[in-house]
Amino acid sequence: MPAQDIQRVLVVGAGTMGGQIALQCARHGFDVTLYDVSAEALASGMARVRGYARRLAAEGRADDDTLGRLTPTNDLPAAAATADLVTESVPEDPALKGRVFAELNDLCPPHTIFTTNSSTLLPSMIAAATGRPDRFCALHFHLPPWDANVVDVMAHPATDPDVTAAVVAFARRIGQIPIVAKKESSGYVYNAMLSALNRAALTLAAEGVAEVADVDRAWMGIMKMPIGPFGIMDAVGLDTVWKITDFWAGVTGDPQLRANATFLQSYLDEGRLGLKSSRGFYDYPNPAFGQSGFLAGNVADEE
Repeated sequence: MPAQDIQRVLVVGAGTMGGQIALQCARHGFDVTLYDVSAEALASGMARVRGYARRLAAEGRADDDTLGRLTPTNDLPAAAATADLVTESVPEDPALKGRVFAELNDLCPPHTIFTTNSSTLLPSMIAAATGRPDRFCALHFHLPPWDANVVDVMAHPATDPDVTAAVVAFARRIGQIPIVAKKESSGYVYNAMLSALNRAALTLAAEGVAEVADVDRAWMGIMKMPIGPFGIMDAVGLDTVWKITDFWAGVTGDPQLRANATFLQSYLDEGRLGLKSSRGFYDYPNPAFGQSGFLAGNVADEE
């Protein structure tokens, strides 16, 4: 399918990333359907999307028709029937992703391109389950895509080069800068670097070397950054960070990853999911790391 023929986009998964991808596509003129199996998740996801849209409109970066191009639904067969491109943002579990794509393969037209927004999984881990491996690749976004507008495009050995080219062109049409991986590699480009930072930060806290806020102070103070690794993890969602850490702990048997997953679980047990629940390593909307005096240690730490 030529890139210009992609007009209707189906986003599967109405979490933080799925909602932001849906809005980014709608902002650039595409007809978008946002699907989630859970009516509650869809409702909360759309509430976030409307909030993003209001802020972008106030900045002159979204028009009055943007939300009119975005349709939420729990009806997957109807949404899939007209999709030209699917982007998936369900939890980081290859078996789950495979089941989702297998269902979509039965529902979508033959021309539909499938893409995954997986943070760390290789496309080849899911490709066979899609039923159309030649029309499948990774298209990985970053938060939020209207500002952090770089996407990773990663094919697997069976991906049709024309499909990869169409996905790259689509990425440009929605205001993204595509980084095309030359071969499969976990974490793509940015996330490979970020994962190493997050692992180091989690290890320092889980092993009792330093407090969460002090780890962020070290990074922010030396690198002159407005946010540290724990603030970044709050934005991603601690449930997502835990899922990734737990998955790879199981795959590799790495005891440090297992300890880090246990450390994250203690926050999840308290309902601290990060920014989306207003409580994570920090409390929102006014996290300690954003307050004057944080770097000097003059703001009460939050954990």
